[in-house]
Amino acid sequence: MSIPSWNKKSKRQSNQEQKINYLPLRLLPPAFCLLTLAAAPIPKATAQIPLLPPLQPANNINNQVNNQLVSDWVYLDGRPLFAIAASKSNLPERLQNIRQNLRDITHNYLQVSTNAVNVNIKNANGLPVIYVNDQYLMTITYEDAGQGNPLTLANQISNTLQKDLSLAKQERQTQFLIQQSQIAAAGVVTMLVLSWGLRRWQKRLSHPFTKFISAKSPVNAAITTQLNQQQQQHLQEVKKRLFQLGQAGIWGSGSFFILGLFPYTRALQAGILAIAQIPIKLTIVALGTYLAVRFTYALIDHFTSTIVSSGALLTPETSERLQLRVSTFSGVTKSIATIVCGGTGILLALISLGIDVVPLLAGAGLVGVAVSLASQNLIKDAINGFLIILEDQYALGDVISVGNVGGLVENLNLRMTQVRDSEGRLITIPNSEIKVVANLSSRWSRADLTVPVSYQADVNEALDLIETVALEMNQEPKWQRQILEKPNVLGIEQFGDYGLSIRVWIKTQPLKQWEVAREYRRRLKVALDEAGIHIPVPQQVNWITDIQQLNSQGSGT
Repeated sequence: MSIPSWNKKSKRQSNQEQKINYLPLRLLPPAFCLLTLAAAPIPKATAQIPLLPPLQPANNINNQVNNQLVSDWVYLDGRPLFAIAASKSNLPERLQNIRQNLRDITHNYLQVSTNAVNVNIKNANGLPVIYVNDQYLMTITYEDAGQGNPLTLANQISNTLQKDLSLAKQERQTQFLIQQSQIAAAGVVTMLVLSWGLRRWQKRLSHPFTKFISAKSPVNAAITTQLNQQQQQHLQEVKKRLFQLGQAGIWGSGSFFILGLFPYTRALQAGILAIAQIPIKLTIVALGTYLAVRFTYALIDHFTSTIVSSGALLTPETSERLQLRVSTFSGVTKSIATIVCGGTGILLALISLGIDVVPLLAGAGLVGVAVSLASQNLIKDAINGFLIILEDQYALGDVISVGNVGGLVENLNLRMTQVRDSEGRLITIPNSEIKVVANLSSRWSRADLTVPVSYQADVNEALDLIETVALEMNQEPKWQRQILEKPNVLGIEQFGDYGLSIRVWIKTQPLKQWEVAREYRRRLKVALDEAGIHIPVPQQVNWITDIQQLNSQGSGT
């Protein structure tokens, strides 16, 4: 069948499409490929070494990549019509030409008053060619048909074009646009109502939490109360983010629905899906990871609160210590949960991007072995940190001394310990370097005092006075809560150069020894002054012999 003449652009398109009608060698049967290779002439240099295959240059690899068969869709008003296929290097140009032809056909069709769509299928070099209203659209190739018949595919595309072009013209009628505008207005009202209802529900759920905080937040809150507050805070954060996600879903899905109502904006739907697909996936993974971390925190607090509230571990003697241990265990466990959830989130993000994570995991295992060999100190830090926490050597809030440094433990994890000394310096100590540690606040503390007394004072009176001051201080309610046992006056510790040293022990609550000792010294100084017992001061006695006196007289001094 002869083909009528068309514009030069259509001729170039037909010629370009006819060039790819020949099947590449990789698509032919294996037997035919072997016969072809056998019959092909072998170069002289290669024929001398028949056992070695000819080497492929790098440009052959690039040609194989460019000849890879890919496909893409052709759209009309945001609706997918049909897919075309071509080599990777030829598909962009062919897709652009077909889309431009479809735009020209659609524009001309919408300008005329008739609703009829005339789609003709003609034959050119054994391939079907589609014309719409006597305008060239495309040539169906074997790559487009895949395993099927090109003529069958052409008939399917013809039916699709007739239906979608008629629908495109119908959707641009005034009556249809008015009807779609009414639907869009109803959609906006629905979004407003749903958003308002979700907001009211959020306020209703957050109201009991506010009452809980205001009613159960004393200064000296119990451990269980603190854990329950933390649990409620994490759950409240999860609810807040879920409500925010719900608001975004309402307005996002509603806006997406309204865009699909009109033929002029429907193409934006496909654009949004194409552009925002990856950001939406990554946002969902990030938000899901954040919610998982917060929910895990709430579970940790709930589990810890359940153990503590059972009463098996909480006694008057261990309440302070248990509070420090709970803070330490909770912090370390939450850090581990954050690492696990973060790693899982990264893997899910890679999967959502279409990246195969199996080779990455295998490579990460090899890298982990290499890193573990190169960073043995980190492994030692983690093991020693785990033993420190497990054996309760010290916890957050303890005062420790490690070697020549010491202070209040502000941060403790599996890798390092950070302490704040008396000068305010933050000292970081790797856990592997902690061999011997002195905990000054584990379970109870002691004020170790040495009271100097002059040799001229009455020792028995001084001992009675020192003990009386300690006992009177122990009877007061303020100090009775901090002093655990009756103060113990050990007696005379030693004879010094300036006077006697009397030693006193006062057992106190953890970290209260310095406060009790300062108050006791103040009271003892007042009592000693009232009793006339002096605290010795440095004194010096000079002895003069007779020889020194004669020498002084002889020299006229």
